[in-house]
Amino acid sequence: MKSIKQSLLKTIKTTLVISALTVPYAAQARDISVQITNLTNGIYFTPLLVSAHNKQVDFFDLGEAASDHLQAMAEGGDIFGLSADAKAYGADVSVDPAGGLLSPGATTTAELDDVKRKNRYLSITAMMLPTNDGFVAADSIKIPNKKGSYTYYLKAYDAGTEANDEIINGGGAPNTPGIPADPGGNNGTGATGVTTVEHNQTVHIHRGTIGDNEPNTGISDLNIAVHRWHNPVAKIVITVNCKNSHYYSKQCRDSDDD
Repeated sequence: MKSIKQSLLKTIKTTLVISALTVPYAAQARDISVQITNLTNGIYFTPLLVSAHNKQVDFFDLGEAASDHLQAMAEGGDIFGLSADAKAYGADVSVDPAGGLLSPGATTTAELDDVKRKNRYLSITAMMLPTNDGFVAADSIKIPNKKGSYTYYLKAYDAGTEANDEIINGGGAPNTPGIPADPGGNNGTGATGVTTVEHNQTVHIHRGTIGDNEPNTGISDLNIAVHRWHNPVAKIVITVNCKNSHYYSKQCRDSDDD
């Protein structure tokens, strides 16, 4: 009887030791919030895609041709192709955290819960309206591995897939010239077009809006006093919260392995 009791106590102690050893490892799960602020005067962001992912996910590369899914996002605000690409590699994804357009000066927050240990990079993207194929993006920012809040500023990019004619005509489908709309209603009409040629047909830094001040004619339907911008066009604040972080003395360390 005594040996059975001793054996039982030994089993319980072993279980407790194993549990104590495995709790810190499990605590590597992270919750990440990403606050996004539109810094422009008159440009809207279409529904945002926010993704924590591994090194295999790559929405775009500067100086390289845009993928079909990037083109669909940059010309028409369609983020579902890029979202599917990220999810195929096990990414943690937040789709449309603002519940629609993010207006100038507005802020939204994307919550990524229980982010997988391997997903150590953050990418964000959305079309900028009104533009032909302009988009705001964060490209694979390495997520900090310590608890805290971290601020970054985002640039505007040009997908290189469409000439920036600055004509608002309800377009938006890939390979259809024109701008879908100006959500703020500050546009003019009757523009003849800024250009019919895209000299750089790879992803590049956006040169900004040309615009004019002619409401019913001129070269552009965009208002130079409203729609012009300079980089950066967005601010993001990444907040890292480690689950059971007291095991890590205010740190949550991940392996360097992806």
